[in-house]
Amino acid sequence: MDIGVEIFPTDQVPLPGRVAAEAEARGIESIWFPEHTHIPTSRLTPFPGGEPLPEHYRRTLDPFAAIASASAVTTTLRLATGICLLAQRDPIVTAKEVASVDYLSGGRFIFGIGVGWNIEEMQDHGVDPRRRRTLVREKVLAMRTLWTQDEAAFDGEYVSFAPSWSWPKPVQQPQPPIVVGGAAGPTTFAQVIEYADGWMPIHGRREIFPRLPELRAHAEQAGRDPASIELGVFGVPPVADVLESYAANGFRRVVIGLPQDRGEAGILEELDQAAKFVGAY
Repeated sequence: MDIGVEIFPTDQVPLPGRVAAEAEARGIESIWFPEHTHIPTSRLTPFPGGEPLPEHYRRTLDPFAAIASASAVTTTLRLATGICLLAQRDPIVTAKEVASVDYLSGGRFIFGIGVGWNIEEMQDHGVDPRRRRTLVREKVLAMRTLWTQDEAAFDGEYVSFAPSWSWPKPVQQPQPPIVVGGAAGPTTFAQVIEYADGWMPIHGRREIFPRLPELRAHAEQAGRDPASIELGVFGVPPVADVLESYAANGFRRVVIGLPQDRGEAGILEELDQAAKFVGAY
């Protein structure tokens, strides 16, 4: 089981390249950068993690810029969006960004995606929240054509483009790994099974282990080998018993959240703690 870390890249923590270099030096497998384009001040949508909304949610950098910065100072660290709010993004532009960072990093990118939780944020992007899951699915399928075809075209309900050229192609073929974040449920599982390589819920939010048989049953019914779905989890504390429980349940990766409010010293301390578990599972 691999050990990754996650941090909101903001103007109040060390630069992404600094954190990434320190993570790589300790043998950490991956670093994950979340995304919020903005947070409407109306705050009509409650924060799923419990109010008040943490300060770093309103200050986060663009994740692809953070990944490019981290790529320039690392050589082995996997670089990931954790997660990219794809419903709010233009799929042609995002396909270009994904392919570009995968190319520039030598094939180290992981595309973590989700449907989002902040209704006002989505609406500011012209997204109907009721259709965000359908929208994300169609955007993924459209992006796949740009990554895998020399002359790509797509004609869907929400996304369409005429035959087009788009380079670079990702180093990882047919595409970088796609990991879906989100709580367990039939809709999430259906999307994971159809077009993703893995599922990554958030530790402590909702039940995870009791839902794994459901995920595997859905996969078998759809004709997919459940073993082909990589299991990961966000926000895990660096505690041996917790990490061991995920390893025992077949998880391939755990991602430990780095502190946002303890400065560089606090981040380095948490990286040291995470490093103790590298190679242990």
